[in-house]
Amino acid sequence: MTHAFERVLITGAGSGLGLALAHRFARDGARVACVDVRADRVDAAAKALPGEGHLALVADVADDAQMDALRDRILAEWGGLDILVNNAGIASGGPLVGSSMEEWHRILEINVLGVVRGCHRFLPGMVAQGRGHVLSTASFAALAGAPGIMSYGVSKAAVYTLSEQLRAELHGTGVKVSVACPAFFKTNLMESAIGAPEVKTFGEKMMARSPDTVDTVADRVHAGVRKGEFLILPTRDEPMRWRLKRWFPEFYFRQLCRMSDRVRKAYSAAPNAG
Repeated sequence: MTHAFERVLITGAGSGLGLALAHRFARDGARVACVDVRADRVDAAAKALPGEGHLALVADVADDAQMDALRDRILAEWGGLDILVNNAGIASGGPLVGSSMEEWHRILEINVLGVVRGCHRFLPGMVAQGRGHVLSTASFAALAGAPGIMSYGVSKAAVYTLSEQLRAELHGTGVKVSVACPAFFKTNLMESAIGAPEVKTFGEKMMARSPDTVDTVADRVHAGVRKGEFLILPTRDEPMRWRLKRWFPEFYFRQLCRMSDRVRKAYSAAPNAG
C-alpha cells in the first residue's frame, strides 16, 4: 500500500524515535513536517528524509503561542494533516518524596499538555475532513506502576488515558487513535532528563541492557499505526509483562516490590547519590 501525499507531523522529530518514524512515513511516500525545539537538528532531519515536500519547523510543545503558529503554518502549507504524531517529551526519575514541584510542573507541561496542545490545534481539521490518525508516544511506565520514576510514570499514564478517552470521543468521526508504550530502548532520552540526578545513570544502564533499538521500536510503532492498532507495545518483553499485570495482579505487585528494593540500591550506588 502506498501513502503518497499523506501529510504527517511529528513533534520531537530531530532525533530518536521521532526521527526514525519520520523516515518510515517518508518512505511510504508521505510528506513529513519535522518539528523540534532545536533548529539544527530538525533542519538536518528533514533534509535527510527520502522523497520531497518535507518541512523543518521549530516549535516548543510547551508554548501555546508557538503551537498556534505551528498550526497556522501547516494550514498555510498543506491545508491540514492526515497523521499527528505527539512524540516530544522529556524524562524524569526518582521517588515522590524528595521530588520538587518545579520537576512536576515541567514534565506535565511538556509530556502531558504538549500532547493536549497538539490535539487541540490539529484535531478540529481532521474531524472536519472526516479522516485522520493521532499517535501519541507514552511509555510502558504508563502501565507498569513501577517505582523510582514517579513524575515520568504519572505523565505518561496521563498520555495513555488521554488517548483512551480520545479514542472513544472520536468514534464515528473517521479519526483513529493510537498510543505507543515502549519500555527502555537505546536512544538519547536521558539527555533531557530532569529530577533526581541518579536517573540518568539508572536510565542509561537500563537502555544498555535493552534488546530493543530505535529502529526495531520505530518499525513496530509504524506497523501498528498502519494496522490501526490502539495500544502499541513495541518493545520485546512488554506484551508479556502487560498480560502478567492484568491476569495476575498480586503476583505482579510482588515483582514491583522486589524492583523497588533494586531501584533504591541503584540510586544509592549512583555517583551523584547524596
